[in-house]
Amino acid sequence: MTGTNREVRGITIYEERVGSGPPVVVLHGGPGASHDYLRPGFDTLADRHTLIFYDQRGGGRSPVPREVPVGWTEQVADLEALRETWALERLTIAGYSWGGLLALLYALEHSDRVARLALVSPAPAWRAAREEFERSFGHRTLDPLLQEERRALRESGLRERDPDRFQRRLFELSVAGYFADPAKARALTPFRVTGRTQQEVWASLGPYDLRLHLPTLRGIASLVLHGEADPIPISAARTTAELIGAPFHPVPECGHVPFVEAPETFRRVVGEFLGG
Repeated sequence: MTGTNREVRGITIYEERVGSGPPVVVLHGGPGASHDYLRPGFDTLADRHTLIFYDQRGGGRSPVPREVPVGWTEQVADLEALRETWALERLTIAGYSWGGLLALLYALEHSDRVARLALVSPAPAWRAAREEFERSFGHRTLDPLLQEERRALRESGLRERDPDRFQRRLFELSVAGYFADPAKARALTPFRVTGRTQQEVWASLGPYDLRLHLPTLRGIASLVLHGEADPIPISAARTTAELIGAPFHPVPECGHVPFVEAPETFRRVVGEFLGG
């Protein structure tokens, strides 16, 4: 594994590589997160591929000043600049969550530069479906059992006794709603989201709807993998798959994080697709 700072378009992008073999660019979610939480789950694909992770502008180890824009067009332009820096004629992309939507946005702008698309738990391709996700996730976070666990944590005194363990448990409870089994949140690598970046990306998309444009991507080999218990509507992922002509793989008893909740299925389905 190597870490590199890439100077592109007047900013610094942090990049890490793991594995060996044909390159696969991995796009993390958020927006405004870092790539760290995709690991070690995504690393299971590194036995036959070189995985190129990078922290998107405005998140993780790629911070930018507040006056620097971080909207979706900047994120797409950064990926194209990185492709040129990497001297890759065409990209094989594995996009997770928001990274799946970013992969689609990039492909719509640069379809001739994309060889393969693996979309894992992709964010909805239109605004109304995203709003449905927000309602679903909000409902899950209000689950009485989770509410009781949060109360017990606040009153446990763990914040004073062991601040690191307290923060870890607080993180687990904050992401539990993404999982079919909330207990599996313990296996997710903790991460933080830069709020300004998250807000600016979604604001820049406005009332977006990619459905009319997605059929233009039918010439690109693609795959969509989505958990049946994901708070992102499975119907939205299925529609995306149909529009781009991709095989659709629903994962039973799995929420938003198949590389944690169903690692064998994730490795088999995505690995075989990337292997061509």
